[in-house]
Amino acid sequence: MCDLHQPKNVNTWFLIVNPSSGNKNFKKSWDKIKYLLKLNNIKYSFAFTQYTKHEIILIKNAIKRGYKNIISVGGDGTLHHIINGIMSQPYIKTSKIKLGVIPLGTGNDWIRTYNIPNSIEKSIDVILKNTTTLQDIGCITLFNGKKEYFNNLAGIGYDGYVVKNLNYLKKIGAVAFLLSGLYSLFTYKKSKYTIRIKNKTLHKECLMILFGICTYSGGGLRVTKNPNPKDGLLDITVVKNISFLDLIINLPKLYNGTIVHHKKIDNYKVKDIKIIDNYNSIIEADGEIVGTGSLDVTIHHNAIQFLIN
Repeated sequence: MCDLHQPKNVNTWFLIVNPSSGNKNFKKSWDKIKYLLKLNNIKYSFAFTQYTKHEIILIKNAIKRGYKNIISVGGDGTLHHIINGIMSQPYIKTSKIKLGVIPLGTGNDWIRTYNIPNSIEKSIDVILKNTTTLQDIGCITLFNGKKEYFNNLAGIGYDGYVVKNLNYLKKIGAVAFLLSGLYSLFTYKKSKYTIRIKNKTLHKECLMILFGICTYSGGGLRVTKNPNPKDGLLDITVVKNISFLDLIINLPKLYNGTIVHHKKIDNYKVKDIKIIDNYNSIIEADGEIVGTGSLDVTIHHNAIQFLIN
């Protein structure tokens, strides 16, 4: 379902709406969004997603038709796919795109970095305020040449395995990531990676390797040391060999960010990293599984304008 007939002037927003995004009463939420947009004289067009990754096609078509102001209505997954559409479209420089969020998902981790309220009314207030910041976007290049972009956090290994298991638990809310993480530790086997970073080649047995841009992931976890979404650098966390007992003992540190000082964790700040993996470890980006195996990770500095609080 879509409405693509609004005028395409600079004051018109294009909403990409995921009707299945973590919200049991979507119709009520959508009616509220439409009412508040009209009340605040916000001109808009919209399109509903109908299948996985439909956002990518919708955003490319919208940009082709002249829209530069976009609103993601959904969760982190919806935003992730919109980012991939923006970064892969050929019609306009990505930094000319302005992107806001009306959160409807369960995790909504990206909005935490910018203190955007998890509220329809207050997120529309953020859009009305029209304060923007240019943010970096990460890029994963898989062994087969496929590219996947991310705006928050990505990882390989245990992190990807947790996301795979998370698909069975999403309905219970933000605590699902923690439960999936604890369950996954019992069955996940650590892998040996060759890591090329800062002109060095490292050979390490790791639980996971994380690539951070923003602060929060997994329902409020803080697992990278000093992420800055504007510094043009990836915040890398290499988790070498943390056990189930380690995780339980250090559980509060996962949420206050001090876990990165653990003796079994290494931290780096880099523009790029290459990982050679012969174990077909799962790769995730912004909570979405994107592939397996070896990868290169780079960063696009100041790539997209985001509306922030």
